[in-house]
Amino acid sequence: MDFYLKENGVRTSFEYGQMNISGDETFGFRPYQLMVASIAGCSIGVFRKILDKQRTDYEDIKVTAEVERNPDEANRIEKIYLHYVIKGYHLNQDKLLKNLEISQKNCSMVQSVQNSIEVEETLECIQLSK
Repeated sequence: MDFYLKENGVRTSFEYGQMNISGDETFGFRPYQLMVASIAGCSIGVFRKILDKQRTDYEDIKVTAEVERNPDEANRIEKIYLHYVIKGYHLNQDKLLKNLEISQKNCSMVQSVQNSIEVEETLECIQLSK
């Protein structure tokens, strides 16, 4: 990966496209947003793979992320709350919670920050009927 210094931040390019990074969100993604997006994106991706392998019948999964930062330590990320809302048919909340634990153990981004950022996950099921 190559990163180029620009007047208001940094630019990089990937196969998918160009990304601008800046402490000022009018010029690009803020670094903490990218960190949270990486953790949430990896976590939901691993969770989905587990559900698909088990043939869990779901219609939609949404994750909401909230972040706790410490202004006394360079505004570092201390904790990320990930709240999953899964809509589906005949959902078993206990089984889904176990799958969420497995996904956290297999998410490379969560594991990368394991001893520095606390990641807490909660789950809400919305039962749909056919």
